Amino acid sequence: MFISDYKKDLEFIEEVTSNVDEVQKNVLAEILSQNAHVEYLQGHGLNGHTDRDTFKKLIPVITYQDIQPHINRIVNGDKSPILCSQPISELLASTGTSGGESKLIPTTEGELGRRFQLVKLQMSVMRQAVPNYGNGIAMYLMFIKSEEKTPGGLTARALSTSMIKSPYFDYNHHQNDRTSPTATILCPDSYQSMYSQMLCGLCQNQQVLHVGSFFVITFIRAIRFLEKHWSLLCKDIRTGSVDASITDPSVRDAVMEILKPDPKLADFIEAECSRDSWKGIITRLWPNATYVNATVTGTMAQYIPTLDYYSNSLPLVNTMYIASECSFGINLNPFCKPSEVAYTLIRTMAYFEFLPNQKEQQQLVDLADVKIGQEYELVVTTYSGLYRYRVSDVLRVAGYKNNAPQFNFLCRENVVLSIDDDKTNEVELQNAAGNLFPFDAHVTEYTSYVDIATIPSHYVLFWELRVNGSNPIPPSVFEDCCLTIEESLNSFYRKGRASDKSIGPLEIRVVEIGTFDNLMDYCISLGASMNQYKTPLCVKFAPLVDLLNSRVVSSYFSPMCPKWVPRYKNGTTRTEI
Repeated sequence: MFISDYKKDLEFIEEVTSNVDEVQKNVLAEILSQNAHVEYLQGHGLNGHTDRDTFKKLIPVITYQDIQPHINRIVNGDKSPILCSQPISELLASTGTSGGESKLIPTTEGELGRRFQLVKLQMSVMRQAVPNYGNGIAMYLMFIKSEEKTPGGLTARALSTSMIKSPYFDYNHHQNDRTSPTATILCPDSYQSMYSQMLCGLCQNQQVLHVGSFFVITFIRAIRFLEKHWSLLCKDIRTGSVDASITDPSVRDAVMEILKPDPKLADFIEAECSRDSWKGIITRLWPNATYVNATVTGTMAQYIPTLDYYSNSLPLVNTMYIASECSFGINLNPFCKPSEVAYTLIRTMAYFEFLPNQKEQQQLVDLADVKIGQEYELVVTTYSGLYRYRVSDVLRVAGYKNNAPQFNFLCRENVVLSIDDDKTNEVELQNAAGNLFPFDAHVTEYTSYVDIATIPSHYVLFWELRVNGSNPIPPSVFEDCCLTIEESLNSFYRKGRASDKSIGPLEIRVVEIGTFDNLMDYCISLGASMNQYKTPLCVKFAPLVDLLNSRVVSSYFSPMCPKWVPRYKNGTTRTEI
């Protein structure tokens, strides 16, 4: 990146975070003008109007199911301007692992350009935050998923695969800036890709200044891969040859450009990996790494203790907020605590609206009208044909950059457990792990589901643990964990447990080590992308539940009801809950 580009990007960020409402109106007008004659807008009677008031009056707020029939026509080869005036270049497949369903989001070349504009802005922010950002190299692990052709001939693939295979990719991620050769990233075989990228990262361990992946779970999976295969990797480094399991010729050739016989390095890696504890293994093997770059917000927050264990608590950098539907924003303070990550929505990416996360208020508000501390579901109108589309992401307004709101990402609206009136999101489930710390143990991964086989139904949490201490954990500690979680849940849940008796005691089922790796493998076999895979925190798909139940080693229930106090005493007095 040239210095002039870097300075221009920072100037653009200053400009784009000012006069938010005026620019948002212009963005909406531009979107509606470009797509004035598309079938969807015509069908709702917009008739070329580009003003915000008419748009809000005529265009409904929608979910994926509302436009799925239109998307199905695109999938089947209808090239008429159904949603967007620009040609649909491909379909982005969301993971959909919670329910076993993948959504297909139409996109255009222009949308791809906006995504990489966001990447470029993020890189400039990092250059400002890290003095030696342009020096050294990154061990940033990336993976692709095989693509599919729709009946109409369009490519359907994961967002990360789309970006990696884009012509913009090498412009933003130069080969000399990373340990992984392009061939190792483009290898569709996940084992060969992981093995070769890890091998190249180890060979260049002294040059690595930061490590990471798109999501933290992918990077943790790479460390666990290293735990299983370090002896083979050391053999390759010692001899300067690539293991026979790597059969892709382009991958072998790319690795051999880097791999040289290095017995001293092999001895060093072997000594570190042979130690009883893997605590701090990242900083031990890559001693010059200064931070981990990976998404650790939302569903990824559960992996922070595991990453801290492996990395000796290196700073965790969160950079961008991006999804299949749209590119949203960047984190202007990348070295903040994960719990304080706030994304600044870049107002030129799309037209943003916000649905208050309160039943009593369903009127959407504009970007300039959100309130600090309030929670909203994000609704977008994009250049590529989504109009007032509910993204299902719940955000909280954290502050401002100039007059542009900044948002904490809380959770996915549809990742919930519910039995009766209760409605539990992922944030509420991330409790109780502290009870295990005295035993030098922590939860590495978890998921949940509602067991309707019991009367009344009850919540189940599947926990995979890492236990480093020698003392066994008494059953009473797990029972206390169950109660701690229940005490932290919302009033509807606690009322159902303590008063209505409509919900049974919460259950923790401890599973064998490696269970969640098997879960990921299964989801990938169904079509999920390794890059974009996120452990489904609320499983409903029967085969996933069966897989988890088959690996349970112990089970514990909450020993008593959680505390619950009526919101109104005697129908008149409000109380704290």
